[in-house]
Amino acid sequence: MEEHNPDKSIAARFTYAIVLTVVTLVAEVFGGIWTNSLALLSDAAHVFLDLFALLLSLGAIKLAGLPSSETRTFGWHRTEVFASFINGVSIFLIALGILYEASGRLMEPEPVNSLPMFIIAVVGLVMNLIAASALHQHSHDDLNVHSAFLHVIGDAAASVGVIIGGVVIYFSHWYVVDALISIGIGFVVFFGAWRVLRESTHILLEGVPRGMKVNEIAGSIRNVPGVQDIHHLNIWSICSHIVVLSAHLDVSDDFKWKQADVIHAVEHMLLDRYHITHTTLQVECIACLAGPFIRDLSHASHHHGHTH
Repeated sequence: MEEHNPDKSIAARFTYAIVLTVVTLVAEVFGGIWTNSLALLSDAAHVFLDLFALLLSLGAIKLAGLPSSETRTFGWHRTEVFASFINGVSIFLIALGILYEASGRLMEPEPVNSLPMFIIAVVGLVMNLIAASALHQHSHDDLNVHSAFLHVIGDAAASVGVIIGGVVIYFSHWYVVDALISIGIGFVVFFGAWRVLRESTHILLEGVPRGMKVNEIAGSIRNVPGVQDIHHLNIWSICSHIVVLSAHLDVSDDFKWKQADVIHAVEHMLLDRYHITHTTLQVECIACLAGPFIRDLSHASHHHGHTH
């Protein structure tokens, strides 16, 4: 019997959610143009942001299967971060465009065909709920899926706002509601793009992953039996789901003969407690025992020999 592959199951569900999201995006773009509803077009921008997040999540699964090479020892995982940065910039500009157009419509409201607007928003809501149900099964045990699930739920909430706006416009012909909803969604898109830009830039600059405290992790390493001290600690991310750590360990004299066991214990502790999957641990570097906890990097001449 063929062994069940969870990655294939998750990838299939992501693909299903992506197809539904694309249908929603196309419907809202054409529907927004047809009905002259800026709220629908704003929601389409929000859907586009989340579609990209779904594509990145699926891409992360595919990239994980690509082999490393002599020129890319970390494989292609960093592609996800670069794509996120480009997407964040583009969505940031779209959000500014939405807010600019909505401010103009606040001053001079334009007629909106509210009934088709309402119907298309309902279709969008149904598609989002179906996509969310497809992702819900794995959302509790996979951070990647959980993030995508929250994106889709956010789309559903925005669709509810457009539906309410369609009902209000249909009965009251108060067209300024379309602009007000657009401003609300525009700010959601704006802050979503800002979050993507902030996180992708932080990873590209080799920052310590969000939520991790260097001193806390160092203390946990020192508490492992056999570890006397730690130096030259570095923690960074390759992409949103791969954390890397390197450090020099000062092993006490009583554990000199079983250094491999100490390293093994530290690696397991880091994986279980902090989900750090890639570690490079160097034992008893004599030149750095008196060195700093976190070492400053400096440029060195290529003509010089290797130094610690």
